[in-house]
Amino acid sequence: MIEISNLQKSFNERKILKNISFTIDDGEICGLVGRSGAGKSTLLRCINGLESYDAGSLKIDGFEVKNHSEKEIRQFRKNIGMIFQSFSLMERKTVYQNVALPMECWGYGKEEIDKRVKELLKIVDIEDKIHEKPRSLSGGQKQRVAIARALTLHPKILLCDEATSALDPKTTQSILLLLKKINETLGIAVVFVTHQMSVVRQICHKVCILENGEIMAKGAVNEVFMDQPQSLRNLLGENEEVILPQDGVTIKISYSGENVNDRLLSDMAQKIGVGFSLVWAKTEKYRDTVLGFVIINVDKNHISLVDKYLNDVGARWEVLTNE
Repeated sequence: MIEISNLQKSFNERKILKNISFTIDDGEICGLVGRSGAGKSTLLRCINGLESYDAGSLKIDGFEVKNHSEKEIRQFRKNIGMIFQSFSLMERKTVYQNVALPMECWGYGKEEIDKRVKELLKIVDIEDKIHEKPRSLSGGQKQRVAIARALTLHPKILLCDEATSALDPKTTQSILLLLKKINETLGIAVVFVTHQMSVVRQICHKVCILENGEIMAKGAVNEVFMDQPQSLRNLLGENEEVILPQDGVTIKISYSGENVNDRLLSDMAQKIGVGFSLVWAKTEKYRDTVLGFVIINVDKNHISLVDKYLNDVGARWEVLTNE
């Protein structure tokens, strides 16, 4: 478990991280998102001990990362794998040698290294490139090698710093599916720094949205996407205001495939005999669940019936105003 409480970090008297607090449980995938300069990568470097912090607490399985000897920090980092946007492979070494390198540095025997490398290359589906060098690989293949290398020491946590930013959409999709598979089969917690909201939607359980070194929103991804906080709208570029009708009562309904069926509006109209006008609607996918957002306008005389129906079916809704 990663436990962060009131974490603070400054460079040259400029505050980079301001009272950061959140937790990531074992086996969870958490996305750290925000624009460039929001503090995402600095926070990631604090987690793996590459950066110190000025105040607050950062514990991994009860180990406070700050104020330890080099030997203790080195041992601690065995439990953390890291993958980067630029892959960081050694061009003169083969795929096999790149993946084997961490184990060689820790003094593992040749047989154990050979077994582990071949096992991991099978997991990341790049066995046929075992003797190739990075220059002959595609971007997606390089990232698969980097992922295999990050897993060699059996880490409990995998840190990903913009790991898909340099990849085309199709390759990004394949890498995300691989990371999701690794998370589910090996139980490794994943912290994913990204500015791509599609990454968060597809594989993350939790999300923390950073702005200017502060967490502006955090929680389960589906909850944050349904709440639509301003920080999320800023990232999605969806700050255009929906023009609301002047008459009647305008209602925004948020729903997911888990608690409301796809026929919510038609069922409501049929069962309570109330008509309404559709103002705006949108659906998007989070992992395996479809999230929906609908804005409707109802006659004031019928709002009590709509109120009762939406509450009875467990819908999440609110009244919108023009103010």
